[in-house]
Amino acid sequence: MTDPISGTIVRTSARALRVIMLTLVFAAVSVTVAQGTQAAPQSTPAAQTPETQQVTGQEPDKGASEKGKNSDKKDDSSNPKNDRIFLVIPNYGTVEHPTANVAPLTVKQKFQTGAEGAFDTYSVPLAGIVAAISQAKNDDAQWGQGWGAYGKRYAATYADTVIGSFMTTGVFPSLLHQDPRYFRMGAGGFRKRSWYALTRLVVGRTDAGKPQFNYSEFMGNATAAGISLTYHTKGERDFSSFGGDYATQIAIDAFANELKEFWPDIRHKLHKNK
Repeated sequence: MTDPISGTIVRTSARALRVIMLTLVFAAVSVTVAQGTQAAPQSTPAAQTPETQQVTGQEPDKGASEKGKNSDKKDDSSNPKNDRIFLVIPNYGTVEHPTANVAPLTVKQKFQTGAEGAFDTYSVPLAGIVAAISQAKNDDAQWGQGWGAYGKRYAATYADTVIGSFMTTGVFPSLLHQDPRYFRMGAGGFRKRSWYALTRLVVGRTDAGKPQFNYSEFMGNATAAGISLTYHTKGERDFSSFGGDYATQIAIDAFANELKEFWPDIRHKLHKNK
């Protein structure tokens, strides 16, 4: 028999978590709207292209054209958008070159990065694999077995992925003015870089580029783990389930940091062998 006091606490916690979720989303949307209402910067005169120079009777500035091309190439190489780790795992939120001069992300860009990670094609089969493991272990036993139970586990797993991505990459970084990207060390010995990657769980970065405690990582994952309790059965709504989900996500993020740190070295070695 369920303890009525414990049941009341769980129901109250679930309602509180829903309120927190709605409050955070409302705050994030408010920030986005506020940014959108800001006055747009004055446009600068467009640089003359060879075509416009021909129309005006001027000689094309070949040096400026080449300089622009080289500048574009440099910008592209300083922070590749997404070369998938082992051609599979999305790598959207990584600044690959430590010396790259990158601009801070806007609120919109933070949410876009969260959406790219949450809805990437990689996350669909991954959620299926995790759900299959949960089915085999009979996690959340009240769901039972069969395709219907597997569907519930799949939906819960995918919801965990989406909520966690938005909380740690979009919502909390926007509210706390933190940069959710991973900035590689890129040089030094294996131990030094491995330790650096691990400490990035704790040491975050502000939008201004200054080191700060990584509130977004811990608060975002805690919120996501708490919300997860609301769509599981009552038997799973306890501190043990919360702690397990929370610890698992922190461990996954730690492993992801290691991959992000060393993947460019692995990629270079693979291309060199080819």
